[in-house]
Amino acid sequence: MNKEKNTVDKITSLSEKAPVSSPFLQENLVSKVNALTLNPRLNSLSNPQNKNFNNEKGLTLNYKPVVDELIKLAGISSLNELYTKIYAIICQNIESAFIAFGFFKEKSNCINLKLKDKHGNFYSTKIFLKDTDNPIIQAFHNKITVFKDDVNFLNLAYFRNNAVVILPLISANNRCIGVLIIEDKCARQNITIYNLIANIAALYTDNIDLQEKSEGFVNTDNLTLLYNHRGFQEILSNEISRAETNKQKLSIVMMDVCNITKINRELGHAKGDEVIKLVAEKVRQNMREGDIAGRYGGDEIAIILPNTPIAQAKYVAEYLTYSLSCCFIDDVGPVKVSVGIATYPDCSEDKEKLLILAEQAMYISQAKGYKDGMSAIISSDDFNFWDDAALKSYAEVIGKRHAQLGINFEEELISKFNADHALSGTRISEIATSLAGAIDAKDPYTKGHSTSVSKFSEALARAINLPEEEVERIKLGALLHDVGKIGIPENVLKKEGPLSDEEWAIMKQHPTIGTEKVLMPNPSLRDLIPIVKYHHERIDGKGYPEGLANGDIPLAAKIVAIADTYHALISDRPYRKGMNIEKAISILEEGAGTQWDEDLVRTFIQIAPSLGV
Repeated sequence: MNKEKNTVDKITSLSEKAPVSSPFLQENLVSKVNALTLNPRLNSLSNPQNKNFNNEKGLTLNYKPVVDELIKLAGISSLNELYTKIYAIICQNIESAFIAFGFFKEKSNCINLKLKDKHGNFYSTKIFLKDTDNPIIQAFHNKITVFKDDVNFLNLAYFRNNAVVILPLISANNRCIGVLIIEDKCARQNITIYNLIANIAALYTDNIDLQEKSEGFVNTDNLTLLYNHRGFQEILSNEISRAETNKQKLSIVMMDVCNITKINRELGHAKGDEVIKLVAEKVRQNMREGDIAGRYGGDEIAIILPNTPIAQAKYVAEYLTYSLSCCFIDDVGPVKVSVGIATYPDCSEDKEKLLILAEQAMYISQAKGYKDGMSAIISSDDFNFWDDAALKSYAEVIGKRHAQLGINFEEELISKFNADHALSGTRISEIATSLAGAIDAKDPYTKGHSTSVSKFSEALARAINLPEEEVERIKLGALLHDVGKIGIPENVLKKEGPLSDEEWAIMKQHPTIGTEKVLMPNPSLRDLIPIVKYHHERIDGKGYPEGLANGDIPLAAKIVAIADTYHALISDRPYRKGMNIEKAISILEEGAGTQWDEDLVRTFIQIAPSLGV
């Protein structure tokens, strides 16, 4: 009897300390184990001479290993693993032709049954609750154990004259969640242990389901009921790992609700939330089984499409956008979205870069607008990185996500720029314009700054009659004068108010960063180094990065310095409104001869009124 007591103690200990099972322990679970261990007819351990009891097939059923294996289920946290283990426990101890689990699905009002035979083959079927004559439905509805001498009710050609027992799976709150079916001609003889298995299966299923729902709540967006940003990122990491293991493709569809800012501003945030909720609902209703959707940003919804190449992802996106275009909201009209797609591993094998490419494609879709009422669906394979729309969209991503992206994406942008060593002067100018736009986009208050400084510098260079070749060099150098800011942290660039000494030391590195990271590696741009590196030097030697005085500062850098300051003075900043032309000119006059070249300032003042903003 000591062995009996040890076995009961194990189950009792399990019920007391197992974190998975303790919240929902059924009161009669331990009593059932007691009944099982104390029943002299069934307990093989009660008689040392009869350690096992036999079924009609002549295969022995050893009770103790079954209970020992059931005890080990306590640490399982996955439903799939739980059912696999229970299959194994039964099959290792009973010569069963098959075992099946069926679980109630409220949405389809049926029991989804999955059967596994002794050879490891799987069969699936649905039993609808309206089929009240089916013994599975009877066991489920009435919460009773049903014995059958055949399995014709399964409608499977593979099994006919097999005797089975159908056990209801009763949760802790006395709710039937499904059934367990075991093929065994001696089921009545073994029913006590089968009841124990069914009780434990239901108990652990309930607990694991609750745990998953609890974890799901943490990762669920309250408005859309989709995964939130954190949950989406976790799922995406797992899906990419699975795609890598299985050598499969995976696509990301990024959707942005159009005009949501205008809707929020003109109709209120409640109306904006209504639009976003509708988009989320339609996505849930129309995406395929196995796809995963999440709220990626305020008005962005992203969908993970496992085992899906770009062509198929476009088809899914087209169907979703069509479904949305058929939805009308009062005061808003049809719902429109911009759509971008990126695919693993074709576009990138890196998760963050994959998201960037999908978002970039989404912004290009936004720029292209609509044709025949449908949004343009753009994949990252559909555009050239250096096209104006592509660079502008990349700049939008940089500006919006910069804090999350880190320096690697900026360096990638620079490496793309420096990869085109043999480009013509015209092409270099086009790419430099796009690169400057991407830099300016990091700070909404400096959009267009580089282009304006280039225009002002060109005007001043022409005003002092420099040769055309030099004017073009100054124009290009001015366009790239702030290229080093691509390596400056966003919190420094966007800080409202004066910078601290430490922040100012970081900001002062941008001329050197621009020189070393962008210009030096590209032979076509090295003659721009004096302009970019020295445009913050001062006539009195108090500038940076090298503290050059008047005679040592290149003329081109002096020109850009004046143009840069003037545009900064007349532009809005987070901490002040832009100055009028008269005030900006007076500041230049005050600094002439100390900060800026006196003759150049005098010439610039003459042409400033004609330059515009």
